[in-house]
Amino acid sequence: MKVDLFGLRVDVITTEQTVERVMQACAGEGDPLVVFSCNVDMVVKAHRDPDFGATLSSADILTADGMPIVWMGRLRGHPFPERVAGSELVPRIAAACARAGRSVFLFGAAPGVADAAARRLQADNPGLRVAGTLSPPMGFDRDPLLLEEAVEAVRRASPDVLFVALGAPRQERFIQAQKARLGAKAILGIGGSLDMLAGRVRRAPRFVQRIGAEWLWRLAQEPRRLARRYLVEDLAFFPIAWAELRKGRR
Repeated sequence: MKVDLFGLRVDVITTEQTVERVMQACAGEGDPLVVFSCNVDMVVKAHRDPDFGATLSSADILTADGMPIVWMGRLRGHPFPERVAGSELVPRIAAACARAGRSVFLFGAAPGVADAAARRLQADNPGLRVAGTLSPPMGFDRDPLLLEEAVEAVRRASPDVLFVALGAPRQERFIQAQKARLGAKAILGIGGSLDMLAGRVRRAPRFVQRIGAEWLWRLAQEPRRLARRYLVEDLAFFPIAWAELRKGRR
């Protein structure tokens, strides 16, 4: 079920249901299943850039990745069952692919990160088929030659599931522009999930995630990269949330 939240079409769905949809897509034909996630930072970006908001809402599944999104949805009367985080989806989908004999491709992140993440996934899921990894150079998506080389590398590998870790909004725009050419049956935008799998960033403990304080945990680990985003840019979420609350319950 999709609901209107912050002007986006967000899915009321569980992690397990999302994994099931991905595996169904792997067994089917037709257009690839596109899965994006929606967190506080993306809500702010979508309000500043309506085209990005339209790109997010065009996903087949847009998950609530962030407790503030879940809480706001519940306050509006939408029955969000849980947070569906990209960092949780990647290992769960990899495990399902290993059981079903499906393949994955890891795309994005810094050089070496996708390879390290692939080794971790294969160690955790014996038999998992990794069709390939690729960390394209910065700005590849603005260079027609480099873009074509990256798309062709994925298409040749023909993975069942493609994980794209370029960060928002680059990964969402890349996926929607190239999805028909990539040859995958399911494509997910996963942000910094490969860094976590590779051990470059530690994921917050469960209790920190449950109370909606994962952003503090990440800020403590990467203050230079995240301070401006969390402490300056994302403050715009508060007036956006207030405007959403004023709409009242369904």
